[in-house]
Amino acid sequence: MKSVFIFLAVFLLISGCTRDGDEQRVASTPAETQFKQVPQIQQVKPEKPAKIKLKRSAKDDYTWEISGDNVDEVVNADRRLRKLLKVE
Repeated sequence: MKSVFIFLAVFLLISGCTRDGDEQRVASTPAETQFKQVPQIQQVKPEKPAKIKLKRSAKDDYTWEISGDNVDEVVNADRRLRKLLKVE
């Protein structure tokens, strides 16, 4: 009885170590694997804030330069500066 068990265990170990099934799986994997781009998934880049260069003259007058990618943000920054500095 022990010899049958040992024979069965050795047979299962040898048959489990063969590479016939692995080669078939590896050969079919690249053909089946296809990557699809989903339009909802995109790389998200952080928005750059508006850059403000504020200058004060000798007469205590303020001037500024505003730059940025978002026009609405530049306009809002200009509006806030005019309101805070009371420039018309």
